[in-house]
Order: sequence, then structure tokens, then C-alpha cells
Amino acid sequence: MVDTVLDYSVRPFAGLPNEADWVALRGLVPAATATARLTDAHGGEAVEVATLLPDLRPGWKRADGTPVLALQSTFSSADPGMDLGQALELALAVDPGKPVTAIEPDKASPRLQDLLDLDEPFIVTVHSGFEYWADLDPSDEDMAATIDEASTVIDPTAAVPEVASAYWTSLAGRPFLRWALGVPEPDLLDALARLQAIRQAAVVEGGKYAGAFRAHGLIMPVWELPRGTEAADLTEPLGIFMKRLDEALANPSELTVVERRARAGLVARSVTLR
Repeated sequence: MVDTVLDYSVRPFAGLPNEADWVALRGLVPAATATARLTDAHGGEAVEVATLLPDLRPGWKRADGTPVLALQSTFSSADPGMDLGQALELALAVDPGKPVTAIEPDKASPRLQDLLDLDEPFIVTVHSGFEYWADLDPSDEDMAATIDEASTVIDPTAAVPEVASAYWTSLAGRPFLRWALGVPEPDLLDALARLQAIRQAAVVEGGKYAGAFRAHGLIMPVWELPRGTEAADLTEPLGIFMKRLDEALANPSELTVVERRARAGLVARSVTLR
């Protein structure tokens, strides 16, 4: 069982490997997959974690028997960790080629932390569309059309090479960076406020801090980037920015008046994802 000291009501993905990527795939990245693994006590098999499945299904079992868990689905409670735990249990139990149709979690439902090997790396693959749906149900003759239709409405997204949990995206032709840094919200806001107060909060020259998404106990800053910026262009500047941010995070002093004012502005530009 997982460490019960962690507050899963605030951070339902705490304790999972690469917590920030779990949060990003649940709320920010449109089409991506990653691999997790069950504990030996639960069979030790590989589990495919996906952002989205057809018809917002919470889970599926591929024709080859691989269970698939969707992070972006319609769940019935305010506890996504428990909802996803039951969805995974149901995905393990359904027949190959069949979806999980609905979940009804209760307080006895396991959490993901109870089911998954917490030492297994969680490495994300971002997709340009929903081609990973293709072999969910080989008997579905309309699946190809469904994939094409769904893939046309998502925003282009790519992982920044060699930078954990950082995602480039293009919105109406304008490039942005969304970065799930994995730092608790109060600490990250303080650090960003220190940088904002000295005009060092931009990640690249010509870009600017645009706001943040708040979800599951973490805050994911967003920067607008100069036109023409691609994901591969961000690796080096993000490494440089991270050094500045680490210094700000390590600063033990109270925020100054100017920094507190900057922090209030950051909070005003934060949007909560449910």
C-alpha cells in the first residue's frame, strides 16, 4: 500500500513516478500515451496510460490483452485517484477488444498508487493524432474515420526534447510552452514572483509569461513564445531558465513588497482545471 502521509485529496497523483506528467496528460496534452506497470501483487503486467479514448471511455482492453487507462474521461466523484484506480481494475477485467463503459467508485476502490509499481519509469510519447486507437477494437469498421475526425480538432503539441514535462503547443498559429514543473503551487508561485519582479520570468528572449493552469495540487505555467519557435528550440533556454528558477526556489527570505505584488498578478492569471 502507499504512504498514507501523502494528501491525495489535494494531489491525487502524488507518489506516482513523474507526477507532473500524470497531471499534464490529464489536463493539458491532447494525444499521448505512456506505459506503467502493475505491482507484482497485481500481476506485474504492463498498462498503457492514454490521454483520451473514444467516446470518453475510462478504460479499454486492446485486442492483444493490454489494458488501457484514460486520464481524460468523465468520472463520477471528486477523487480522480480513486476513479482511475477503479477504471484500471475494470480494464483488467473486461474481455479483449472491449471498453470499460462506466465506473462507480466507492471508498473501497483502490488508488493508482495501490495498483502500480511506483519504481517503474513513466515515459510519455506525444502523438500528432489518435492513431493509438487503431487496434483497440479490430471489429470496429468505423474506427479509422473516428480517428481522422478526432485528430483534426486537436492543437499541435510536442514534448520539448530532454526537458521533463515541458510541452510546446500551437494555438491559432501562436506557439506556447506549457510546463508541468512538479513543484507545489505555493513554492512555485513564490519563485516565479521573484523572477517576475526582476523581469526574468520569460523562458526565451521575445517571449512572455502568459499565465498558468492549476490542477491536482500543482501549477503549470504557460509562456507565449516568439512566432516560429518550435519544441526543439526550447531545450537549451529551458535549461538556463531552470537554473534561475532553482535559485529562486532556494531563496528562504520573505517576499518583498514588489515580489508580493508580482505574485498577486501571477495568481490572477491562473486558471483551475477540474
